[in-house]
Amino acid sequence: MNMHKLNLLFALATLPFVLQPGAGNCAAAPAPVVAPASAPVVMDHISITSMGSGSPVVLIPGLSSPRAVWDGVVPELAKRHRVILVQVNGFGGDAPGKNLAPGILAGLVAELDGYIVREKLGQPVIVGHSMGGLAALMFAHAHPDHVSRVMVVDALPFIAVLFVPTATVAMVEPQAGAIRDQMAAGFGKPADAANAEATANRLALKPESRAKVKAWVIASDPRVSGEALYEDMTTDLRPELARIATPITLVYPWNATGPTKEMAEPLYRGAYAGTPHITFVDVADSAHFVMLDQPAAFQAALMAFVGK
Repeated sequence: MNMHKLNLLFALATLPFVLQPGAGNCAAAPAPVVAPASAPVVMDHISITSMGSGSPVVLIPGLSSPRAVWDGVVPELAKRHRVILVQVNGFGGDAPGKNLAPGILAGLVAELDGYIVREKLGQPVIVGHSMGGLAALMFAHAHPDHVSRVMVVDALPFIAVLFVPTATVAMVEPQAGAIRDQMAAGFGKPADAANAEATANRLALKPESRAKVKAWVIASDPRVSGEALYEDMTTDLRPELARIATPITLVYPWNATGPTKEMAEPLYRGAYAGTPHITFVDVADSAHFVMLDQPAAFQAALMAFVGK
Protein backbone atom coordinates (compact mmCIF):
# COMPACT_ATOMS: atom_id res chain seq x y z
CA MET A 1 0.00 0.00 0.00
CA ASN A 2 1.69 3.23 -1.13
CA MET A 3 1.12 6.79 0.01
CA HIS A 4 -0.95 7.56 -3.09
CA LYS A 5 -3.41 4.82 -2.15
CA LEU A 6 -3.32 5.98 1.44
CA ASN A 7 -4.50 9.43 0.47
CA LEU A 8 -7.31 7.95 -1.62
CA LEU A 9 -8.90 6.60 1.55
CA PHE A 10 -9.96 10.11 2.45
CA ALA A 11 -12.01 10.79 -0.69
CA LEU A 12 -15.87 10.59 -1.63
CA ALA A 13 -19.50 12.61 -1.08
CA THR A 14 -23.02 14.25 -2.58
CA LEU A 15 -26.40 15.85 -1.82
CA PRO A 16 -28.51 16.96 -4.80
CA PHE A 17 -30.63 19.48 -2.98
CA VAL A 18 -30.34 22.56 -0.80
CA LEU A 19 -33.17 23.38 1.56
CA GLN A 20 -34.46 26.91 1.13
CA PRO A 21 -36.32 28.82 3.88
CA GLY A 22 -40.02 29.12 3.17
CA ALA A 23 -41.52 32.50 2.45
CA GLY A 24 -43.93 33.93 4.98
CA ASN A 25 -46.07 36.99 5.52
CA CYS A 26 -45.15 37.58 9.15
CA ALA A 27 -42.01 39.35 10.25
CA ALA A 28 -39.09 37.08 11.02
CA ALA A 29 -38.24 36.59 14.67
CA PRO A 30 -34.94 38.09 15.70
CA ALA A 31 -32.06 35.63 15.58
CA PRO A 32 -30.94 34.39 19.00
CA VAL A 33 -27.78 35.95 20.33
CA VAL A 34 -25.05 33.31 20.50
CA ALA A 35 -22.39 33.66 23.18
CA PRO A 36 -18.74 33.05 22.24
CA ALA A 37 -17.32 29.57 22.63
CA SER A 38 -16.29 28.54 26.13
CA ALA A 39 -12.65 28.12 27.12
CA PRO A 40 -11.39 24.65 26.16
CA VAL A 41 -11.80 21.83 28.64
CA VAL A 42 -8.50 19.98 28.14
CA MET A 43 -8.33 16.25 28.84
CA ASP A 44 -5.66 13.64 28.14
CA HIS A 45 -6.74 12.88 24.57
CA ILE A 46 -9.13 15.65 23.54
CA SER A 47 -10.23 19.16 24.32
CA ILE A 48 -13.82 20.43 24.16
CA THR A 49 -15.35 23.85 23.77
CA SER A 50 -19.06 24.59 23.64
CA MET A 51 -21.34 27.39 22.55
CA GLY A 52 -25.03 28.08 22.22
CA SER A 53 -27.86 26.52 24.22
CA GLY A 54 -30.58 23.99 23.63
CA SER A 55 -30.45 20.31 22.74
CA PRO A 56 -26.78 19.22 22.45
CA VAL A 57 -24.98 18.43 19.21
CA VAL A 58 -21.45 16.98 19.35
CA LEU A 59 -19.10 17.63 16.40
CA ILE A 60 -15.96 15.48 15.98
CA PRO A 61 -13.42 16.39 13.26
CA GLY A 62 -11.30 13.92 11.35
CA LEU A 63 -7.64 13.08 10.98
CA SER A 64 -5.33 16.10 11.41
CA SER A 65 -8.36 18.39 11.42
CA PRO A 66 -9.11 21.04 14.08
CA ARG A 67 -12.58 21.94 15.30
CA ALA A 68 -12.45 24.81 12.79
CA VAL A 69 -13.54 22.34 10.12
CA TRP A 70 -17.09 22.94 11.42
CA ASP A 71 -16.90 26.75 11.31
CA GLY A 72 -19.36 26.93 8.42
CA VAL A 73 -22.18 25.25 10.33
CA VAL A 74 -21.59 26.20 13.97
CA PRO A 75 -23.15 29.71 13.88
CA GLU A 76 -26.48 28.41 12.60
CA LEU A 77 -26.44 25.35 14.85
CA ALA A 78 -25.64 27.40 17.95
CA LYS A 79 -28.79 29.51 17.51
CA ARG A 80 -30.89 26.59 18.77
CA HIS A 81 -28.47 24.00 20.10
CA ARG A 82 -25.62 23.61 22.52
CA VAL A 83 -22.76 22.80 20.16
CA ILE A 84 -20.00 20.62 21.63
CA LEU A 85 -16.79 20.99 19.62
CA VAL A 86 -14.23 18.21 20.05
CA GLN A 87 -10.57 18.44 19.02
CA VAL A 88 -7.96 15.71 19.26
CA ASN A 89 -4.88 16.81 21.18
CA GLY A 90 -2.02 17.25 18.72
CA PHE A 91 -4.23 18.59 15.94
CA GLY A 92 -4.72 22.29 15.22
CA GLY A 93 -1.35 23.14 16.77
CA ASP A 94 -2.36 21.85 20.22
CA ALA A 95 0.02 19.93 22.48
CA PRO A 96 -0.28 16.14 22.00
CA GLY A 97 -1.13 15.30 25.60
CA LYS A 98 -1.23 11.52 25.91
CA ASN A 99 -1.74 10.98 22.18
CA LEU A 100 1.89 10.00 21.56
CA ALA A 101 0.96 6.52 22.80
CA PRO A 102 -1.61 4.06 21.41
CA GLY A 103 -5.23 4.52 22.42
CA ILE A 104 -6.22 7.79 20.73
CA LEU A 105 -9.60 6.59 19.46
CA ALA A 106 -10.47 4.72 22.64
CA GLY A 107 -9.39 7.76 24.68
CA LEU A 108 -11.53 10.06 22.56
CA VAL A 109 -14.62 7.91 23.06
CA ALA A 110 -14.08 7.47 26.80
CA GLU A 111 -13.37 11.14 27.49
CA LEU A 112 -16.30 12.32 25.38
CA ASP A 113 -18.58 9.96 27.29
CA GLY A 114 -17.23 11.28 30.60
CA TYR A 115 -17.93 14.85 29.47
CA ILE A 116 -21.48 13.99 28.41
CA VAL A 117 -22.15 12.39 31.80
CA ARG A 118 -20.57 15.24 33.83
CA GLU A 119 -22.43 17.89 31.86
CA LYS A 120 -25.69 15.94 32.09
CA LEU A 121 -26.20 16.14 28.32
CA GLY A 122 -28.41 13.06 28.20
CA GLN A 123 -28.46 11.64 24.68
CA PRO A 124 -26.90 14.19 22.33
CA VAL A 125 -26.69 13.97 18.59
CA ILE A 126 -23.14 13.09 17.51
CA VAL A 127 -21.67 14.09 14.13
CA GLY A 128 -18.24 12.85 13.04
CA HIS A 129 -16.19 13.42 9.90
CA SER A 130 -13.74 10.81 8.58
CA MET A 131 -11.84 9.41 11.58
CA GLY A 132 -14.33 11.34 13.71
CA GLY A 133 -17.10 9.38 11.99
CA LEU A 134 -15.43 6.12 12.96
CA ALA A 135 -15.17 7.44 16.54
CA ALA A 136 -18.89 8.30 16.45
CA LEU A 137 -19.70 4.71 15.44
CA MET A 138 -17.45 3.42 18.22
CA PHE A 139 -19.28 5.67 20.67
CA ALA A 140 -22.70 4.43 19.55
CA HIS A 141 -21.54 0.85 20.02
CA ALA A 142 -19.92 1.43 23.43
CA HIS A 143 -22.40 3.93 24.92
CA PRO A 144 -25.79 3.52 23.22
CA ASP A 145 -27.60 5.12 26.17
CA HIS A 146 -25.62 8.36 25.78
CA VAL A 147 -26.40 9.16 22.13
CA SER A 148 -29.70 9.63 20.28
CA ARG A 149 -28.45 9.35 16.69
CA VAL A 150 -25.25 9.63 14.70
CA MET A 151 -24.25 11.35 11.47
CA VAL A 152 -21.15 9.88 9.84
CA VAL A 153 -19.56 12.12 7.21
CA ASP A 154 -17.52 10.14 4.69
CA ALA A 155 -16.18 7.33 6.87
CA LEU A 156 -16.25 3.56 6.56
CA PRO A 157 -16.45 0.96 9.33
CA PHE A 158 -13.21 -0.54 7.90
CA ILE A 159 -11.24 1.77 5.66
CA ALA A 160 -9.05 -0.96 4.17
CA VAL A 161 -11.86 -2.23 1.94
CA LEU A 162 -11.12 0.76 -0.29
CA PHE A 163 -7.91 -1.01 -1.29
CA VAL A 164 -8.82 -4.69 -1.06
CA PRO A 165 -12.46 -5.76 -0.60
CA THR A 166 -11.29 -8.90 1.22
CA ALA A 167 -8.83 -7.07 3.50
CA THR A 168 -8.43 -8.03 7.15
CA VAL A 169 -6.82 -6.16 10.03
CA ALA A 170 -3.92 -8.61 10.01
CA MET A 171 -3.37 -7.94 6.31
CA VAL A 172 -3.37 -4.16 6.77
CA GLU A 173 -1.40 -3.85 10.01
CA PRO A 174 2.17 -4.06 8.62
CA GLN A 175 1.55 -1.31 6.06
CA ALA A 176 -0.37 0.79 8.59
CA GLY A 177 2.53 0.51 11.03
CA ALA A 178 5.05 1.51 8.38
CA ILE A 179 2.99 4.57 7.44
CA ARG A 180 2.64 5.54 11.10
CA ASP A 181 6.39 5.33 11.61
CA GLN A 182 7.11 7.26 8.41
CA MET A 183 4.78 10.06 9.47
CA ALA A 184 6.17 10.20 13.01
CA ALA A 185 9.70 10.49 11.63
CA GLY A 186 8.76 13.90 10.25
CA PHE A 187 8.44 15.40 13.71
CA GLY A 188 10.92 18.20 14.33
CA LYS A 189 11.68 18.59 10.63
CA PRO A 190 10.46 21.34 8.28
CA ALA A 191 6.91 20.68 7.13
CA ASP A 192 6.61 18.96 3.77
CA ALA A 193 4.44 21.61 2.12
CA ALA A 194 4.40 19.82 -1.22
CA ASN A 195 3.06 16.60 0.29
CA ALA A 196 0.52 18.55 2.36
CA GLU A 197 -0.67 20.30 -0.78
CA ALA A 198 -0.92 17.05 -2.72
CA THR A 199 -2.92 15.51 0.12
CA ALA A 200 -5.24 18.53 0.27
CA ASN A 201 -5.78 18.39 -3.48
CA ARG A 202 -7.00 14.81 -3.17
CA LEU A 203 -9.27 15.51 -0.23
CA ALA A 204 -11.03 18.68 -1.44
CA LEU A 205 -12.13 20.19 -4.74
CA LYS A 206 -12.27 23.96 -4.26
CA PRO A 207 -9.08 26.03 -4.04
CA GLU A 208 -10.19 27.64 -0.78
CA SER A 209 -11.04 24.21 0.67
CA ARG A 210 -7.65 22.87 -0.32
CA ALA A 211 -5.84 25.81 1.24
CA LYS A 212 -7.51 25.14 4.59
CA VAL A 213 -6.80 21.42 4.50
CA LYS A 214 -3.15 22.02 3.60
CA ALA A 215 -2.72 24.37 6.56
CA TRP A 216 -4.37 21.88 8.92
CA VAL A 217 -2.14 19.03 7.76
CA ILE A 218 0.96 21.15 8.34
CA ALA A 219 -0.23 22.31 11.78
CA SER A 220 -0.89 18.79 13.11
CA ASP A 221 1.70 16.86 15.10
CA PRO A 222 2.83 14.09 12.70
CA ARG A 223 3.36 11.69 15.59
CA VAL A 224 -0.28 12.03 16.59
CA SER A 225 -1.51 11.94 12.99
CA GLY A 226 0.52 8.79 12.36
CA GLU A 227 -0.80 6.95 15.40
CA ALA A 228 -4.38 8.11 14.76
CA LEU A 229 -4.18 6.95 11.15
CA TYR A 230 -2.77 3.59 12.25
CA GLU A 231 -5.69 3.10 14.63
CA ASP A 232 -8.18 4.20 11.97
CA MET A 233 -6.75 1.77 9.42
CA THR A 234 -6.65 -1.18 11.83
CA THR A 235 -10.13 -0.76 13.32
CA ASP A 236 -12.80 -3.00 11.80
CA LEU A 237 -16.31 -2.26 13.11
CA ARG A 238 -18.15 -4.31 10.52
CA PRO A 239 -18.84 -7.20 12.93
CA GLU A 240 -20.48 -4.73 15.32
CA LEU A 241 -22.73 -2.90 12.86
CA ALA A 242 -25.70 -5.24 13.32
CA ARG A 243 -25.63 -4.51 17.06
CA ILE A 244 -25.66 -0.72 16.74
CA ALA A 245 -29.30 0.19 17.29
CA THR A 246 -28.63 3.94 17.20
CA PRO A 247 -30.03 5.52 14.01
CA ILE A 248 -27.19 6.44 11.63
CA THR A 249 -27.15 8.90 8.75
CA LEU A 250 -24.23 8.39 6.35
CA VAL A 251 -23.24 11.42 4.26
CA TYR A 252 -21.00 10.57 1.34
CA PRO A 253 -19.47 12.60 -1.52
CA TRP A 254 -19.12 12.16 -5.24
CA ASN A 255 -18.04 14.26 -8.20
CA ALA A 256 -17.73 14.06 -11.95
CA THR A 257 -14.02 13.19 -11.99
CA GLY A 258 -14.40 10.37 -9.50
CA PRO A 259 -15.51 8.73 -7.54
CA THR A 260 -18.76 9.20 -9.41
CA LYS A 261 -22.11 8.50 -7.81
CA GLU A 262 -22.23 5.18 -9.64
CA MET A 263 -18.96 4.22 -7.94
CA ALA A 264 -19.65 5.73 -4.52
CA GLU A 265 -23.17 4.50 -3.83
CA PRO A 266 -22.50 0.73 -3.97
CA LEU A 267 -19.27 1.19 -2.00
CA TYR A 268 -20.99 2.85 0.96
CA ARG A 269 -24.10 0.73 0.91
CA GLY A 270 -22.00 -2.40 0.76
CA ALA A 271 -19.69 -1.25 3.56
CA TYR A 272 -22.66 -0.63 5.89
CA ALA A 273 -24.60 -3.77 4.93
CA GLY A 274 -26.41 -5.19 7.95
CA THR A 275 -26.70 -1.88 9.81
CA PRO A 276 -30.27 -1.93 11.17
CA HIS A 277 -31.13 1.79 11.07
CA ILE A 278 -29.20 3.72 8.43
CA THR A 279 -30.04 6.48 5.97
CA PHE A 280 -27.75 7.44 3.07
CA VAL A 281 -27.37 11.06 1.93
CA ASP A 282 -25.13 11.92 -1.01
CA VAL A 283 -23.60 15.34 -1.68
CA ALA A 284 -22.68 16.06 -5.29
CA ASP A 285 -19.63 17.96 -6.53
CA SER A 286 -17.67 17.37 -3.35
CA ALA A 287 -14.72 15.38 -2.14
CA HIS A 288 -13.82 14.12 1.32
CA PHE A 289 -14.20 17.54 2.97
CA VAL A 290 -17.86 17.79 2.07
CA MET A 291 -18.53 20.67 4.46
CA LEU A 292 -15.86 22.80 2.76
CA ASP A 293 -16.63 21.96 -0.86
CA GLN A 294 -20.43 22.22 -0.57
CA PRO A 295 -21.17 24.20 2.61
CA ALA A 296 -24.80 25.03 1.78
CA ALA A 297 -25.72 21.46 0.85
CA PHE A 298 -23.92 20.06 3.87
CA GLN A 299 -25.56 22.53 6.23
CA ALA A 300 -28.98 21.65 4.79
CA ALA A 301 -28.32 17.95 5.36
CA LEU A 302 -27.01 18.57 8.89
CA MET A 303 -29.90 20.80 9.93
CA ALA A 304 -32.42 18.29 8.57
CA PHE A 305 -30.67 15.53 10.51
CA VAL A 306 -30.45 17.50 13.75
CA GLY A 307 -34.07 18.58 13.45
CA LYS A 308 -35.46 15.06 13.18
